[in-house]
Amino acid sequence: MFRHESRRKSIRLVIIGIAAVALVAVTASEAPARRSPFEPLSIFARALAYIELAYIEPVDQEKLVYGAIRGLADSLDPHTVFMDPEEYAIFKSDAEGRFAGIGVEVSTRDGWLTILSVFDGGPAAKAGLQPGDRFLAIEGEEARDLRLHDAVRRIRGEPGTTVNVTIRREGQTEALERTLTRAFIELDPIEMQVLQGGVVYLQINAFQDGVSREFSDALDEAVVKLRKRGEVQGLILDLRNNGGGLLDEAVWVSDELLATGAIVSTRGRDGKVIKQYTARRAGTRPKWPTVVLINENSASASEIVAGALQDQGRATVVGVRSFGKGSVQTVFDLPGGSALKITISRYYTPSGRSIQAQGIIPDLIAEQPHEEGDLDPIREETLEGHLAGGPGGSRRGKGKQAPEANGKIPKVFKDDPQGARGYLVLRELMR
Repeated sequence: MFRHESRRKSIRLVIIGIAAVALVAVTASEAPARRSPFEPLSIFARALAYIELAYIEPVDQEKLVYGAIRGLADSLDPHTVFMDPEEYAIFKSDAEGRFAGIGVEVSTRDGWLTILSVFDGGPAAKAGLQPGDRFLAIEGEEARDLRLHDAVRRIRGEPGTTVNVTIRREGQTEALERTLTRAFIELDPIEMQVLQGGVVYLQINAFQDGVSREFSDALDEAVVKLRKRGEVQGLILDLRNNGGGLLDEAVWVSDELLATGAIVSTRGRDGKVIKQYTARRAGTRPKWPTVVLINENSASASEIVAGALQDQGRATVVGVRSFGKGSVQTVFDLPGGSALKITISRYYTPSGRSIQAQGIIPDLIAEQPHEEGDLDPIREETLEGHLAGGPGGSRRGKGKQAPEANGKIPKVFKDDPQGARGYLVLRELMR
């Protein structure tokens, strides 16, 4: 009985303390009629007290607090998330480009955990998993309506351990059972090839830490390779299926190709510019004819680069409308190793276009052929709770089609009609 009274007193003190903070905030306000933002905390404190006193089982206070913070984040846009210590460690390993898992990129769609892309050579690719496959179960537990972070936590693990998954594939009546052996997934952020005619094909897979330096090194390598038989005549920058990454890396990659002018700006809650990033003349590459390839999975940092080069007239963008993630997040460390990733601003292209929920419209449309049964692409505007686009909509293309692939096409585009059409556009620009 004494313990219960003691807990009641301590909880009352918490409630009184929070209420006092709310009262001070209201008193100090210049507009007394305005509701204090601290007022709802009294509701939260009372709910917490009831749970601690009356719930049938003892409660884990850390779990309770984490759940409450997670609920706060989940009530906002889909890119604002709370990460417990384990989830935060996964997040940091992703930013470094090295993690242990099965080698897939996933998202939720209509409540289903759906594969967006499969990394070549990874466990999922070896097991025959494909984009569009949906997880029915992970380790025997139903995956329907599973939070993305919870799904990632179940899939990730120590290299050499196994995870059992049940997959539903469109057009097949029977579910697929697979046992996958986790492995370190090394994301090579840059792939470069020198093609005939002095064309450099450079694919950026992720804007992780250090990718701009690798981008610069790859261009240097291409210049050296071509020095014996001429110079660089054109550049294809492939940003397809690049889900983004670090804002600074996108700025530095853009700066390699732009001598002057704006690259991107960020605007906060009131629409005022928080920061504007501009190009520097030092280190700028020659003005090679350039094509940027994008698709529906090109997001965030990829859209910054594509939008900057398009607005500055530095490149012709070829492909289909991009994902449309035009918001910027920052991570706030919390005690105990957890963190809160919060959307703090929208970003805008040099001409003032907001890409949020609208995407980059390519100069020339080039769709990748889809097979029967393929799912409609997932874009920002299909995500529940997404932010609306800011003022200054994305430039709308005229729907002009890129030329159909014909003639001699480099091997790298042999089974890639979209890339082949981008290559032909570049050849026209080089004339």
